[in-house]
This record gives sequence, C-alpha cells and structure tokens, in this order.
Amino acid sequence: MERLGFIGLGIMGKPMALNLLKAGYPLIVLSRAPGPQNELVAAGATAGKSPQDVAGQSDVVITMLPDSPDVEQVVLGRDGVLEGLQSGGLVIDMSTVLPSLARHIADVAQQKGCAALDAPVSGGQVGAENGTLSIMVGGPAPTFERAKPIFQKMGQNIVYIGEAGAGQVTKAANQIVCAATIATVSEAMVFAAKAGVDPAKVREALLGGFAQSRILDLYGNRILQRNFQPGFKMKLHRKDMAIVLNTARELGVALPVSAIVTELMNAVIAGNGGELDNSALVTVFEKLANVRA
Repeated sequence: MERLGFIGLGIMGKPMALNLLKAGYPLIVLSRAPGPQNELVAAGATAGKSPQDVAGQSDVVITMLPDSPDVEQVVLGRDGVLEGLQSGGLVIDMSTVLPSLARHIADVAQQKGCAALDAPVSGGQVGAENGTLSIMVGGPAPTFERAKPIFQKMGQNIVYIGEAGAGQVTKAANQIVCAATIATVSEAMVFAAKAGVDPAKVREALLGGFAQSRILDLYGNRILQRNFQPGFKMKLHRKDMAIVLNTARELGVALPVSAIVTELMNAVIAGNGGELDNSALVTVFEKLANVRA
C-alpha cells in the first residue's frame, strides 16, 4: 500500500484520516492543533514535523485545510509539500479552494515530476465519519485511477470531473445549490410561522411533494430543533461563497442569487454567528420577519 501523508485534522480531516488508518494505510499526520494529531498517533499514525517532512515520508500527500491561502502555504510555500515530495509523488488537495489555485498547484507539481489532484468533498462531518463522502475530482485521468482506491476508503460517490480545477468548480456549484436551498427552506419556514401555521407540519407536507430535498429534511429539522451546533460552520460556507463569487468575477458571470445569499451569511457572521452551523441562516429571516420559526 502507498504511504500516505495527511495534513489538516479538523472537523472533516480527522475522521477522513482515521478511515484511511483503519483501512491499513501507513499514515503520517500533521495538524496545527496537537489534540487531533495525538489522537491519530495513538491510533497508529506517525506524527510529521512539517509539510515537507510529511511529504518526504509519503508517496501520496492529502491536504484538508480551511482556505486557499492555507493550501498555498502548505503545498507551495517554504518547507511545503512540494519541497519534500519525491519525483512520482502525488498531492491530493481535498480542501475547498479557488479553481485557479488548483490549476497552479497542478502546474508546479508537474514541473517537479509529481502529480496533483483537486478532490473537494461534500457530505459534512457525518459523511466524513461514515466514509460516505461525495468526492469530485479534477486532474489527469490516469492519476485519478491511481488515487481511486484511496478515495474509496473515504467516500462512496466518487466522480472524475475533468482536468485540473474541475473538481473545485464542481464543489463551487455544489455550494451554490446548498446555500440557495438553505436560504429558501429558511424563508419558507419563517413565512409559515408568520402566517400562524406550524412550520413542522409544513415541512412534513413538503417532504412528501416536489419540494422535498435532503436540506429540507435535515436542515429543516435543525431549524425546528434550534440545533445550530456546527456540522459545517457558517464562516466556512461564507468562505466557499467568496470562492464562488471570485471565480464568477474571473469568468465574467453574474450570480445574483449567490451574491444575495452571501450577504445574508455576512449578516449572521456580523452578529457573532460565524461559528454556528450554516442552518443558522434562518435567524436572519426571523429577524426580518420579527418571528421565530
């Protein structure tokens, strides 16, 4: 089995790395927070000292980091992954970052005799823990085939999209749909409450019709239960929407719905809601309507 490095052991990264370890892969891990790294080491992983050190001990390095600058620093920066990875090595970035950065990493990796894939995920913490993530992959097709057995230990719906950056474009599209759907579910439930109709009954009825969706099911229930413990933090979804809008600006594409939902997210974050689950978007609609769903 190939030796794997895993950098970034947050809400998503830690369970993903644990699934690889359980599958029997030799694993070198690195995290800014010592707690998750120590937990992985106790389970059988080896601790890395730096991204370069992790890469030097690995055939494949996976990164799962918060934002584009983090990935750029860890992969391309001083003491970074591509300073330690040997020729023939592979770097897989499973973070959500700018498509332009994914393409740049692929170019630099190729110049160093290595390969790169962008492979962002969807499915949240539960999907990461259960190994049922949806994984959207960009990069060379033969490299995807090499990495596919690794992906199969972390996800179920694994789709090769196209060349470098295509995975990140797909993830951006995913975040557009999720953000807009969370907003419309929130709006519908606040509308029902303002009209004096039980939002729980409205949700139950809609789940049996054409408006049914996974977000109406899961996020609608979070709203009803006032459960805003983060599965996916508001500030991270807003970060993803910034990627959407920045990429749209590069392409000259107008995304008015995405722009409006991003401003609603900004309102939640301005009210100290950045650490809450993204379903807390409903609180903006509640304030506008002076009602609680």
